[in-house]
Amino acid sequence: MKLYFAPGACSLCPHIVLLEAGLTADIVQVNLKTHQLLDGSDYYAINPRGYVPLLQLDDGERITENAALVQYLADRAPDRGLLPPPGTLARTRVQEWLAFVGSELHKGFSPLFNPALPEEAKPIFKKKLSDRFQWVDQQLAGKSYLMGETFTVADAYLFVITSWSSRVGVDIASLENLAAHQARMRQRPAVRAALEAEGPH
Repeated sequence: MKLYFAPGACSLCPHIVLLEAGLTADIVQVNLKTHQLLDGSDYYAINPRGYVPLLQLDDGERITENAALVQYLADRAPDRGLLPPPGTLARTRVQEWLAFVGSELHKGFSPLFNPALPEEAKPIFKKKLSDRFQWVDQQLAGKSYLMGETFTVADAYLFVITSWSSRVGVDIASLENLAAHQARMRQRPAVRAALEAEGPH
């Protein structure tokens, strides 16, 4: 397998899950400004949409989108308990979290990363993100992870997206449960290994 990533991007999420699952893959860096690989080849030839992550399987099949990727990886290593069994309510709850993080948090950052966004519009998007993070903080009350005491793929996604807050001036320091989740995640060996492998985030 090959996992295409860019430092600081959301592709850190499947990289963490890959390591949590005990799976191996070649990690291929993409320059998202030039849309080239380090060897100068055209990333658009691999992913016409030009973004990361992308997982290329050994048979040539390609999978994109974090929510799909992390479920695929978790299902390759069911003994690791990264995702509840198919057909269970617990599985649906994890999928619910993946959808929320993807649509309400991940995409909520997109306008703030756009240099063309007028300054006067930024507080509107920051307020919406802050409100969403406050809700997540409430859901984490009394729990180590989103599903309780068990780490799942949704925690990896939440960790990566939450870590972007300081880049855009969204203050989450007062959210004790979320801050504790971030600190707990940073202590996981797979998270530390993925961050070390990818470089500064």
